[in-house]
Amino acid sequence: MLDIMKTQTLTSRRSRLPGQTGLTHLACIAVQPILSRVARRISSKHASLFQRLGPYQTADFLIDPVEFPFALHLRPDPNNLIFRAVQRHAAPEVAAVIRGRFLLLLELVDAEQDGDAAFFSRALEISGDTEAVVRLRNALDDVDSSIAQETADMFGPPGRAILSRLRQKYLEEERGSDLR
Repeated sequence: MLDIMKTQTLTSRRSRLPGQTGLTHLACIAVQPILSRVARRISSKHASLFQRLGPYQTADFLIDPVEFPFALHLRPDPNNLIFRAVQRHAAPEVAAVIRGRFLLLLELVDAEQDGDAAFFSRALEISGDTEAVVRLRNALDDVDSSIAQETADMFGPPGRAILSRLRQKYLEEERGSDLR
């Protein structure tokens, strides 16, 4: 058993580029103040999110935007809220993993995209406790406003410009993939 674990560790180390772990670690540190601010603001404005989660308030989720050098660890516990960037290879044990392109994940948060359609088209990957993911999705669906827009608004005109550009780029890419 120990030999298998050593082989898996060596294999996972070889698949990373030299220096990638250090750079990813720095990226995690750099985005953490933003993630903490976002988590505090969203949890204070949308406290009802937690009640909708029921027993899954203390569940850990790994949200993995595939084009980012890191994943996001979320524990939507109102008494111990965690929203932090983590290196994929050092991610904690989680109840569920939600993986997809960043803008798709944002659209899912804002209920602008059909999660079932994204899942069945394989644009979205879900693994682990699907009931936890469904509870999280239902809680987010109950939010009347755009969490992505609220987050962008926190950073004023630069935040709104970045979100607008990201959405525009995503739509252009989606149109391009429809033509293929």
